[in-house]
Amino acid sequence: MERSQLLRQINSMRQSLFDQGLLDEQFVQLEELQDDANPNFVEEVVTLCFRDSSRLILNLEQALKKSPLDFNQLDSYMQQFKGSISSIGARKVKDQCTLFREYCMAGSGEGCFRTFQRLKKEHTSLRKKFEAYFQLKRQAGPSQVASRPK
Repeated sequence: MERSQLLRQINSMRQSLFDQGLLDEQFVQLEELQDDANPNFVEEVVTLCFRDSSRLILNLEQALKKSPLDFNQLDSYMQQFKGSISSIGARKVKDQCTLFREYCMAGSGEGCFRTFQRLKKEHTSLRKKFEAYFQLKRQAGPSQVASRPK
């Protein structure tokens, strides 16, 4: 694939992440921290975030199996998860975190279970989209900073 065509595809894919509401301004701020001295900064941060958040998902799954549910513990895990995922601008996942925490405050186990399933689905979907995005970026090689979302 020609480099200019690849760059258009990358920019289109990036824009679609914003258009779908998957990412917010925090991702743009993360991109602004990337420079020639660390050209893979964004990918590294996103990779670390997903590694950390996957560990927290396992903790949440274990905590959701306990009876009775410890809503304080669930809320604590979700607060950590939300902080991690917010650092990369994962808007839809972050929204599910907020909803989960509201269900914790209300003591709604059913709400927590339902929201957690949606959160895992959004998390997995975003991770796959990021994997495809960064694979294209690696194929294209070093390039200028991506344009801001419209």
